[in-house]
Amino acid sequence: MTGKTNMITQIKKAETAIDEAAALIKRGELVVFPTETVYGLGANAFDVSAVKKIFIAKGRPQDNPLIVHISSLYEIKEIAVDVPDIFYKLAARFMPGPLTLILKKSEKIPYEVTAGGETVGVRMPDNDYARALIAASRPLAAPSANRSKHVSPTTAMHVYEDLCGEVPLILDGGDCRVGIESTVLDLTSDVPTILRPGAVTADMLLSVIGEVSFEGRVLKVAKAPGMKYAHYAPTAETVCAASIKSAVAQYDKKLADGFKPVIVARDIYRDAVQDRAQISLGITAQDYSHNIYNALRVAEKSYDYIIVEELHGDGLEASVMNRVRKAAGGKTV
Repeated sequence: MTGKTNMITQIKKAETAIDEAAALIKRGELVVFPTETVYGLGANAFDVSAVKKIFIAKGRPQDNPLIVHISSLYEIKEIAVDVPDIFYKLAARFMPGPLTLILKKSEKIPYEVTAGGETVGVRMPDNDYARALIAASRPLAAPSANRSKHVSPTTAMHVYEDLCGEVPLILDGGDCRVGIESTVLDLTSDVPTILRPGAVTADMLLSVIGEVSFEGRVLKVAKAPGMKYAHYAPTAETVCAASIKSAVAQYDKKLADGFKPVIVARDIYRDAVQDRAQISLGITAQDYSHNIYNALRVAEKSYDYIIVEELHGDGLEASVMNRVRKAAGGKTV
């Protein structure tokens, strides 16, 4: 459940509304802002009351931590302590960009941001509007700007559909370029550990720091968003298809059972799908990443059973499939 404040929610072009958004942040209000990954729901990261509004607006469990977004490395001194040299090596290569780094939190960061933990996730978004907003206000604690557990938003209208009446302002910066959430890398563990895969892949990290771990274990205190709860789920039942052949077979079975199914797949399988309902994900893994969340939102509005083509590669393909499998609840056909 959200807070149901029923306030007036406005969508404004980011290029003309940064000052207005910064003023709202300084007053302790929420603002939705674009990033290269997904849209974020931001509040002053140092303001406990403002941070609490995020959880109310989203209906988000308070034991699910938030990422702090910065506009420059200079801001890190207020957010984290005992920052290791490896942070600056990674920042030089991947910031701004879709990488979140877990560090020891400073006393200035409220426990409401970190879900009671002693660590904090920090990232610098690769979006000029996002960084301009942060520079004009404060570092922003921000999860994705959607209802908790729903598909993440990659357009301003996705946000409006989920949070209309819950936030005063949505900055419209167009479609998100990457389309899935940032990679999360824990720098407080003995070996830097990938807690959530994303567009910055393990191979890319290895090229800078030489050693990473990808454990996928359950943490007692969640250090990264998207680990403890189901995420990215459409309202319609969703499954992964191990092959396009199995997707077509499942489509025909569900159609015969009285469902209204749809196949979400890349264009290369258009002929194989033939006259069955299909939503295109483009051609490349980058297209897939950019389009997947929008495709799921489109599908849930018109269909009651969603069959998503499964990718089998590593790198970005593996990161995208991490989200798709969560959307499907692990179900494969």
